[in-house]
Amino acid sequence: MEADGEIGCVTVFGGSGFLGRAIVKQLVAEGFTVRVAARHVVKDSTREDLDRTQSILPVYADVRDETSVALAIDGCDAVVNSVGLYVEGGSETFEAIHELGALNLAHQCALQNIGRLVHISGIGADVNSESSYVRVRAKGELLVRDVFSDATILRPSVLFGTEDGFLNTLAKVARSSPVLPLFGRGGTRLQPVYVGDVAKAAVNALTAPGAPGKVYELGGPQVYSYKALIDLVLTHAKQRRLLLPVPFLIWDFLAMLSSILPRPPLTRAQVTLMKQDNVVSGTSLTLKDLGVDPTSLKDVLRRYPFSRS
Repeated sequence: MEADGEIGCVTVFGGSGFLGRAIVKQLVAEGFTVRVAARHVVKDSTREDLDRTQSILPVYADVRDETSVALAIDGCDAVVNSVGLYVEGGSETFEAIHELGALNLAHQCALQNIGRLVHISGIGADVNSESSYVRVRAKGELLVRDVFSDATILRPSVLFGTEDGFLNTLAKVARSSPVLPLFGRGGTRLQPVYVGDVAKAAVNALTAPGAPGKVYELGGPQVYSYKALIDLVLTHAKQRRLLLPVPFLIWDFLAMLSSILPRPPLTRAQVTLMKQDNVVSGTSLTLKDLGVDPTSLKDVLRRYPFSRS
């Protein structure tokens, strides 16, 4: 889809993150002017990768501070919220980012008559979930829709891409350990989605006539068990490792012990997430409804740093 004249400038919150960078690249490729809103100045290397046409402007914004949000979107036509917090620490809590932050952003979009708002959440968002992360994602959606009813909600599954923190972490652990522990027996089902496809969906949602007010679940073309994903990574890395089933009761205990550390390597929220499948429901709108054909994980894996020909 091309910029249609009604939307010229788009502010991307979380634009320096893994997904945010992909969204910014896609916007620039399609001719939009982009503000990259983040709490930290965009690194020079990131700007060089993203901007060779002077169409990107880094701006400071903290979604917890509504004044900074207002300044970041002033004069823009559309907004994408790709801010994500996966591990809590200090004042950075799930509630502060995914509830209050999402509300602040949507409220300012409404006050400034922003034409389009794309809010990125996650598959399985449910206010009754056992996972605190999943609950606040769902509450964030409700708060956004309460003040900006035409917001488009995107719920991606776990993201993959050559610089992701998921498969690359699995490969890193495999290099340093002869044994890889599984969550339970490794049967949790995941539907990894290519970061570039989610970025394309987010950009298309800004101009698609039927997107306002809709919810889309974004998953890749294949569903894998957690164990199958590890096997796939090991195959591409040409490594053999013992896969050890570990009961969730033990994972819960390890997460409790880790919680006393400043930067815990494992959290209760992460363990709880791995207890439930993360796949498209089958009854919702998907990538294809936004004009995106999902990319296969196997087509991208060969380009990962750990893959060996």
